Amino acid sequence: MSKSISTQNAELSPLRAGENSWLSIHEDRIRFAAYFAIAATAVAYAFHLYTHTRVGLTNGQRVPLGFDFINYWSSSALAWQGLAAEIYDWDRYHKFVESIAGAPLKLFHYSYSPAVLILTLPFAALPYLPALAVWLASSWYAFYRALRLALPGDAGVLLALAAPAVFLNTLGGQNGFWTAAFMGGGLCLLQRAPVFAGILFGLLLYKPHLAVLIPVALIAGRQWRAFAAAAATVVFLLAASVLAFGPELWAAYFDRVAALRVLVLENGYGTAHWMISIFVAARTLGADPHVAYLIQICAALMAGAVVALAWWRDAPAPLRYSLLVLGNFLATPYLQDYDLVVGTFVAAWLVGYCTTQRLPDKTACIAAFLLLILPVAATPFGTITGISPGPLVLIPVFIFTARLMPDLFVLPPLRRQSLPR
Repeated sequence: MSKSISTQNAELSPLRAGENSWLSIHEDRIRFAAYFAIAATAVAYAFHLYTHTRVGLTNGQRVPLGFDFINYWSSSALAWQGLAAEIYDWDRYHKFVESIAGAPLKLFHYSYSPAVLILTLPFAALPYLPALAVWLASSWYAFYRALRLALPGDAGVLLALAAPAVFLNTLGGQNGFWTAAFMGGGLCLLQRAPVFAGILFGLLLYKPHLAVLIPVALIAGRQWRAFAAAAATVVFLLAASVLAFGPELWAAYFDRVAALRVLVLENGYGTAHWMISIFVAARTLGADPHVAYLIQICAALMAGAVVALAWWRDAPAPLRYSLLVLGNFLATPYLQDYDLVVGTFVAAWLVGYCTTQRLPDKTACIAAFLLLILPVAATPFGTITGISPGPLVLIPVFIFTARLMPDLFVLPPLRRQSLPR
């Protein structure tokens, strides 16, 4: 039986650290670091705007302002003009994107399904720069409102502004805010509004590889209303895209999927330094694609088994939600640094749970820090060592989270600590 709303709200409440907890002792330093990160982010983004408007809307080195968003806007603009067939024509599409940037660009291709156009079409009603501003503002606000459900108060505001993945997402005009809003918001609302939560899960169709374990969790957790709402949302988006653009556009998309998988995922063209999945880590260690896929499948099965067990046993909400998010990270071969915006929810849940349950909150804070810093550390670490660092952080944090649940493994759970009175 699902926990009551009051119980869940208590489990997802803001941090209530004891006077002698590690978090309470270092609270001032943590806040100072957050304020510093926010200020540094503002300065860095202002400089980014300056450098990426030197030659048209680029930095003069074939990189446009709003790197990822220009894909969303360009594909939607073509669809508005009745030229949807050009979206998956690499040459024509790239030339159109260059016409928006006003300068030569590195190879741009659209790798999302036609269903995503249903969600992004409204942004193409605006010119590119205003649309980019609306995209960043609306997506960040959706993420912020969802994060406030997990971490109310000023701590939620600071985390929503200071998390390193937030900076990366803003810098690249990426979609990580939407992923965090849909996944994190859906989990926070699962008990009180399961249908709405299911709709949010269904909207993750735009990036289904980041939601592969959500059906597993909903079924194992007997969340049938949310599962039905998610399925209905997916069916609606698929049907709407077929009606709006025709089955031919889907055929063109599937023709490109295999080529994109080899180009982007297996060969890492243009994205290798951003990728932090187990698959990419195996490739950077020298595994051929077949071996890397086998390792990835094994990791996905093990993560899925732990997630299913946690949801079947109705583990405390912060733990089963954290395991689901982390499990999705471990299960997908295609994971980029900016996707870890939703990791802010895991940081809030883990630290909050350990603090309120009088578990080792220092360990939880270290785990949260590693998860939060991974997005900005991944590229430098990978450049220096040649190894993708994602599994080095994600696997230990996943294991730490699982061990917080009594009787989940043969290994004993972490013991509660006695705080001085």
